[in-house]
Amino acid sequence: MSALSEAQVLETLKTVHDPELHKDLVSLGMVEQIAVQGTKAAIKINLTTPACPLKEKIEGDIRLALSKIGATEVEVHFGAQVRGPQNLPLPGIKHIIAIGSGKGGVGKSTVAANLAVALAQEGARVGLLDADIYGPSQAQMFGTQGEKLRVDEQKRMVPLERYGVKLISIANIVPPGQAMVWRGPILHGTLKQFLQEVAWGELDYLMVDLPPGTGDVQLSLAQLTRLSGGVIVTTPQDVARIDAERALDMFKRVQVSILGVIENMSFFEQNGQKTYIFGQGGGRKMAEQHNTAFLGEIPIALSVREGGDSGVPVLIGAPDSPEALAFRQAARNLAGQLSVQSYMLLPMA
Repeated sequence: MSALSEAQVLETLKTVHDPELHKDLVSLGMVEQIAVQGTKAAIKINLTTPACPLKEKIEGDIRLALSKIGATEVEVHFGAQVRGPQNLPLPGIKHIIAIGSGKGGVGKSTVAANLAVALAQEGARVGLLDADIYGPSQAQMFGTQGEKLRVDEQKRMVPLERYGVKLISIANIVPPGQAMVWRGPILHGTLKQFLQEVAWGELDYLMVDLPPGTGDVQLSLAQLTRLSGGVIVTTPQDVARIDAERALDMFKRVQVSILGVIENMSFFEQNGQKTYIFGQGGGRKMAEQHNTAFLGEIPIALSVREGGDSGVPVLIGAPDSPEALAFRQAARNLAGQLSVQSYMLLPMA
C-alpha cells in the first residue's frame, strides 16, 4: 500500500461530520493535529465539549473514512474546548445554565448537583450556584455544611470546592437552620453578589440551582445576567408536569431558551423489573409538546437519596450504578445541546 499524506488525511476528514452540528470536522475547526507514518495515522480532534455525547460515533466515522484510503492503523485522540458566546455573560464564564422546576419535591437540587459532578468528571470546569435562598440544600449534598466561605484580597467570595465543582451557597454564610426572612430586593442583591462578587475563575459551565416556582429569584437571574438556557426538571405524573410547564413558560417569557427536560424518579427497578410509580413518559411527552430536547430519565434509587444526605453524590459513591450512568448521559446530552446552540450563535465566515 502507498503511504498516506497529511493532506490526504485532512481531505478525507472533510467527509466526517459532527452528528449534532451537521458540519464536517475540518470546517468546524476541530482537527487540531495530523501525523502520518506510512499507512498509519494519528489524529487529534478538539471537541466542542469534553462531555460530547457522540464521541464514540465520531471516532468510528473517522476510522471508517481513513480505512477507505488505505489507513491500516488509526489513533484518535480527543481534546475539548467549550465554545461560548463572543461576549461572555460574566468574565471567564462561558455558559450559565438555570435548573428549574415548577414545584418542590421533584429532585431538582439532586439533579443539579449530579449534573455538575458529571460534567466535572468529563473534564469540564464547573461551578454550582445554590440560588434556592430560602431552602439551600447544595451544602448538604456536597458535604460542605459547617464550612464558611472566605474572601480574597479583592473582597470577593471564594467558592468551596468538592468533586471538581466550585460551590456557592447561602448555607455556607449564615448559621445552620437560620431562616431567610427576606423580601425581593434583598434576594436580588444577594443573587447579584453570588454572580458578580465571587472569584469563580474560568468556568465552562455555571449551573444555577433555582428555587421552586416562578418568583423573585428567577426574575432577578434573568435581569442580572445572560443565560445560555434553562433545564426543566419534572417527575412523570401530570400534577408535576403541569407545574413544570409553568416554569418552562416563565423561561420563555424572560427570553431564556429551553435546553431540555429531565424526568426524575422515572421508575424503580428491581431484579430487572421496572415499576413506574409516578406514571410513565410524562417528561418525554412534555419535551415533545414544547419542541425541546428530552435529556434523560433518572430512576428512583436508594443510592441517590443516600448520596444527597451523606454529601457524596451518587456519581462519586456509586459511579457504575444505573442511576449514575443515567445522570452522566443526561449531562452529556445537555452539553451537546449547548454545543449546538453555541455553533448556531457563531458569526458566519
